[in-house]
Amino acid sequence: MHYIYIIKSINFPEKIYTGFTKDISKRIVKHNKGDSPHTKKYKPWELIYFCAFTNKKKALEFEKYLKSSSGIAFRNKRLI
Repeated sequence: MHYIYIIKSINFPEKIYTGFTKDISKRIVKHNKGDSPHTKKYKPWELIYFCAFTNKKKALEFEKYLKSSSGIAFRNKRLI
C-alpha cells in the first residue's frame, strides 16, 4: 500500500505537513526524531489524516493535489 498522510505540529498547531510513505508508523517516528529536514524544527508531530492507495501513481497525484492551493483549501475544509 501507498499512503498519503497529514501531520500537525503539537507545539506549533498552524504547521501542517502532507507527505507520502509506504509505512506510516515508521514515517511518523522519523518525523518525531527529527530525521526530516522539512519538519525537524516543529516536532513533535501528530497524525491527523491518512489515505491508502494500491496505485503509487494515484497516491503521488493526490499528494501533489493536496499541496496545491486548491488542495490546501480542500484539506482545510474537509480533512482536518
